[in-house]
Amino acid sequence: MPEFSSLEKSHTHHHRMELIMVVVVMVVGMWSGVGDAQQVPCYFIFGDSLVDNGNNNQLSSLAKANYLPYGIDFPAGPTGRFSNGKTTVDVVAQLLGFNDYIRPYATARGRDILRGVNYASAAAGIREETGQQLGGRISFRGQVQNYQSTVSRIVNILGDENTTANYLSKCIYSIGLGSNDYLNNYFMPLVYSTSRQYTPQQYADVLIQAYAQQLRILYNYGARKMALFGVGQIGCSPNELAQNSPDGRTCVGRINSANQLFNNGLRSLVDQLNNQLPDARFIYVNVYGVFQDIINNPSSFGFRVTNAGCCGVGRNNGQITCLPLQTPCRNRNEYLFWDAFHPTEAANTIIGRRAYRAQSASDAYPIDINRLAQI
Repeated sequence: MPEFSSLEKSHTHHHRMELIMVVVVMVVGMWSGVGDAQQVPCYFIFGDSLVDNGNNNQLSSLAKANYLPYGIDFPAGPTGRFSNGKTTVDVVAQLLGFNDYIRPYATARGRDILRGVNYASAAAGIREETGQQLGGRISFRGQVQNYQSTVSRIVNILGDENTTANYLSKCIYSIGLGSNDYLNNYFMPLVYSTSRQYTPQQYADVLIQAYAQQLRILYNYGARKMALFGVGQIGCSPNELAQNSPDGRTCVGRINSANQLFNNGLRSLVDQLNNQLPDARFIYVNVYGVFQDIINNPSSFGFRVTNAGCCGVGRNNGQITCLPLQTPCRNRNEYLFWDAFHPTEAANTIIGRRAYRAQSASDAYPIDINRLAQI
């Protein structure tokens, strides 16, 4: 980086310039994992508002986050990320050595797509009807269809299907859906009939079956290294605490136990698919367990408030998402939740790091993303 050193020499008397250079070097260092090479050629992301980075901005939907205070701590400001800063997949992309964030499908152009694409859509679920009361969203099936059209474009760029298949086989795919199938479907009996049609166990089975169907399509279109992110503790979100917790602190048991049934099914699916598709590697990321750790012992992670959003409305700030231009809490690193549903950057960083490099044996099964990248 000759331009940096020469600049510094010629401006040594300008302390401000030196400071700027130090900051630039630090930021560059932070990004590149201090010189770590990019570990995989591309990273493809499927999911919901936990990882949407702008796909819902153009949809007519109530599930949008392209306004302040969303993105208040993100260098580019509000982008459509449902957080004050980075999402879990932003953290994972950094740890994988990418020198920039993965583009949303809505704006990915040209050769951008060779580095991967983020297809996630707020309010989306595994089921087609999930989240429909919020308006437009791209369901898991729709996201997979968008991926299929991306693959055709990659074939055009790389020249043929074999080269493309070989290229995609080295990439990481992260998939995290299911939260909305509970929040914006099963536990919304006035709008959806699923809770009358299915017991929690039957519903989990139906979801896993539909999920597996889409994973097989991804596999048929080149995906080989897939990290399946489990559902977090929805029963502990400020929204559920505000609605269903007698004291505003105790997590809602029936919701969390339904989430655990789904997660158990997902972990079993990993075994099943690893057996059936021996040239693919599926892993399960135990987001629920990481939440459990934080809620059981918040201070060891630097959190002071785990039951209220940093911004929002009503009891626990849990009524809805942040209002446009609302002033959020100032000590954002001390909050587990940014709004009624979504974690802060501080919490996303913990989840992303532990997904990438497991800190406890239960964080990722059978291996973590770091090991998956090396295979």
